[in-house]
Amino acid sequence: MKALELRVGTQAAAKLSSEGWHADLFDGLIGASGGPKWLILGQMDRVLCTELFASRTLALPAVGSSVGSWRHALMAQLDPVAAFDRFEAAYLDQSYRSTKPKIAEITEVAAWLLRSGLGENGERHVVEHPWLQSMVVTARGLGLTKQSKGPGLVTGMACAGLANAITRRSLDLSFRRTVFAHEATDPQEALFSSLRTDYVSLNCQNTFNALMASGAIPYVFEAVTDIEGSPMGAHWDGGILDYHFDLSKLPPDKVWLYPHFSKRVTIGWFDKFLPWRANQVPETSGIVTLCPTDEFIASLPFGKIPDRRDFGKMPEAERVAYWKHCVAESERLADELHELLTGSDPLANAVII
Repeated sequence: MKALELRVGTQAAAKLSSEGWHADLFDGLIGASGGPKWLILGQMDRVLCTELFASRTLALPAVGSSVGSWRHALMAQLDPVAAFDRFEAAYLDQSYRSTKPKIAEITEVAAWLLRSGLGENGERHVVEHPWLQSMVVTARGLGLTKQSKGPGLVTGMACAGLANAITRRSLDLSFRRTVFAHEATDPQEALFSSLRTDYVSLNCQNTFNALMASGAIPYVFEAVTDIEGSPMGAHWDGGILDYHFDLSKLPPDKVWLYPHFSKRVTIGWFDKFLPWRANQVPETSGIVTLCPTDEFIASLPFGKIPDRRDFGKMPEAERVAYWKHCVAESERLADELHELLTGSDPLANAVII
C-alpha cells in the first residue's frame, strides 16, 4: 500500500518532467489550516527542509493560514528540524485542567506551543530568512465580528455563515483578510483575488501575535486585538476565509507546492457545512500536491488522521497514544517522499490532474 500520493497539474507535470525535483523548482508554498491534522505532515516537512529546499536560492512566498502559517515559521528557523521536534513534542504533550477547558486556558497553551517551536529568537528568523517569505493570513473582524466575545460575536458569525452560503463574496462584509507578509513579498493576487485583502509588513514585534491570530478560532481561542501595523479589533483564524485556499486562479506558468493532509480541499471554514462546496478535488494546472493516500488514512486507527474533535471524544491517554501512532506511521510518507526526490523518475506514480 502506497502512503504518499503525488498529484500534479498538467503544466507542473511538464516542468517536473523536464527539470526534475530541485531546490528552486517552486514559485510558492501553501500551508492549510487544520489544527492537529498537521501531525501527519510533520515528517514530510522535515524532508522538504533538509532535502528539497536545503540549497534554495530564490525567494519563496509561503502562504499559510492557522497551523499552516505555524509550519512555515518552523521551516524558517536556523535548525528547522529541531524546531519541528520541539513543536511536535509540545503538541503531543499538551494537557488541560479539565475535559472542557476555558478559552483562556486553551489560548495560553497555544501560545506555549508556538513559543516552544519558535524558541527564543524565532520571530527574527521568520522576518530575516534569506528566501522563505512568510505570508501569515488572518481574518480581521468587521462590524459584529470585530468584537472579541459576547452575543454580538455569535450573531456576527452566524450572519457571516448564512451569507456565505449564498456567495463567498459576502464575507467581505464581515471580515477583512489581513496578510502579515515578508516585506519583500509580492501580493499573491492569484490566491487572494476573491476577497478584499490588506497587507501588513511582518516584523520582529508583530510576528508572534500575527501567528497567534492566524490560529485564533472563534469560541475556542481568544482573538488577538492589538497587532502592530494593523487596525485595532479582533483578528481571527485565517482559515475562516482561507481554510484550504482557493487554488482555481493559480497561473499555469507558476508552480506551487502544496503539502496537504488530503487530496480534497474546502476553500473557507464556513464552506465545511455546504455539501456543494466542501471536500472538492481541485484540478489546477500549476499545483503539486503531496498528500496521504486514502488507503493510508483508512489504515490508521479510527480510519482518520488526528483532528481537534479528538479532545472531546477520547480520554487524554488514549488521544496521545493515537496521535503518537499517527506520527510514527507518517514516517512512511517521509520515506516515500525521500525516494521520490532522489529517484530517477520525478513523476513516479503521479496522478496527473
